[in-house]
Amino acid sequence: MKFRLLGAVVAAAAGLTLTSSGGAVAVDNEALTRDLDAILADPGLKGADVGITVRDANTGEVVYTRSGGKRSQVASNLKVLTTAAALDLLGPDHRWKTELQSSGARSGGTLTGDLVLRGTGDPTMSASRYQALAASVKNSGLTQVTGALVLDDTAFDAQPYGSGWAWDDEPYSYSAETSALTLSPDARYSAGTVVVRVKPGATTGAPVQVSVEPANDVVQIQNTATSNGDAGITVEREHGTNVIKVSGSTWVETTALSTVKDPTALVSSVFRKALEQNGVQVLGGVKRAKAPQGAAVLASDTSQPLSQLITPLLKNSNNMLAEVLVKTAGGSFANGVNQLSRKWAGLGVDPNWIEVFDGSGMSRLNQMSPDDLTSVLVKAKTKPWFGTWSASLPVAGRDGTLASRMKGTAAEGNVLAKTGSLSGVSALSGYVTTQAGRQLVFSVVQNNVVLWFSPKTVEDKVAVRLAADGGAQPATPEVQSVPQQRKAPEQERVTVPAKERFDVECSWIGTC
Repeated sequence: MKFRLLGAVVAAAAGLTLTSSGGAVAVDNEALTRDLDAILADPGLKGADVGITVRDANTGEVVYTRSGGKRSQVASNLKVLTTAAALDLLGPDHRWKTELQSSGARSGGTLTGDLVLRGTGDPTMSASRYQALAASVKNSGLTQVTGALVLDDTAFDAQPYGSGWAWDDEPYSYSAETSALTLSPDARYSAGTVVVRVKPGATTGAPVQVSVEPANDVVQIQNTATSNGDAGITVEREHGTNVIKVSGSTWVETTALSTVKDPTALVSSVFRKALEQNGVQVLGGVKRAKAPQGAAVLASDTSQPLSQLITPLLKNSNNMLAEVLVKTAGGSFANGVNQLSRKWAGLGVDPNWIEVFDGSGMSRLNQMSPDDLTSVLVKAKTKPWFGTWSASLPVAGRDGTLASRMKGTAAEGNVLAKTGSLSGVSALSGYVTTQAGRQLVFSVVQNNVVLWFSPKTVEDKVAVRLAADGGAQPATPEVQSVPQQRKAPEQERVTVPAKERFDVECSWIGTC
């Protein structure tokens, strides 16, 4: 009874009343409470665990809550905490360097010793930028290295995946390996992957033509696909290997992204080829080791600052960019989370009462509450980096993973929020300004949702109702239903059908 009495005292002090349904209600907004209760009474949520918290964005005052303090899986909503903590810990100006080093002696065009390629985790490095590093060696007059090409990826540990990740997500681009030497083959910074391009053959029934970008000698293609139908193409890497199997049939050119086993090996292949193309011979082969202490820097490449990287990370819900932040903070998933946790209290989160095992939210071991997420959203407004960070959140009906959601409603162009999805899990957390001009933060987290039901519709109805508060919009606005996603998101985004999948971060595509 003491705890119940204390809860009532706290609610009264905040100008709230407690309802029998577990909602804390602002006494002057019973209509909002009634409408949110009705939305959450959707029969499709039978047996599901649903938590929601709505607060004033400036004061933190609770406007509405139902099970808001209950911890559960939040999927990619974890990126709200990851990016905010990383901006506090690393700073908006943090950049990643990729360097060519050597402790060898230079004589004319010959380097006596090893040439070291050292990475610090830049997830935006591309084949063209590795080519530019190789060209800088050529332009310096160096044509021969008597030692080895040494690959130094020791800035990160050797664990490629986070604890609690699904093993069968391994082939898909949203679940690539995290490495200090990596490569992104596209403008979305899909680190640790390659582009697989499929073209129909010259005649009906002929095998399709398959190419890989960037070209490398690490990936092996097993092609059984033909040019005699529209069944679609499946591109899937065999577990634990770099064998990519292409099957199915198509009449049209298609592309897909595939992860690679050991991104450092991919970088090695691409960079060795770049050196050869620039007339630089490495006589001692390739090996992996830490760069020698005090080695001279011969050339370097510097990434964009973290403040810019936040935009593709949050807009597109890029898992691999989030994991780079964790390993940059501490070298490993475990130590990186520990380092980032030093900033959680300043973001309104008690480190003792949440469980975090990665940066992206893919781990099924993560546990966080809507109260925690809304606390971060409130505290973030006090940070010097808030303008850049909030502008990186998807905008309802406009861009990112919310591009196709809430169009034609009071939420369009208004709601800034982070999406999140795993099978049976969906979440949406962000900012909304009501028709009355009040800015709110909100977090809706749904767990144990049956796969036939669309939890995104519930989230959208909540966000639209908040946006309409104080205006003339109907109390329970209609929101277009969004089908539950069941396929590998990245495969759908590039139009190549994938096998049925249920454990995904479907916020990679705009319809989820």
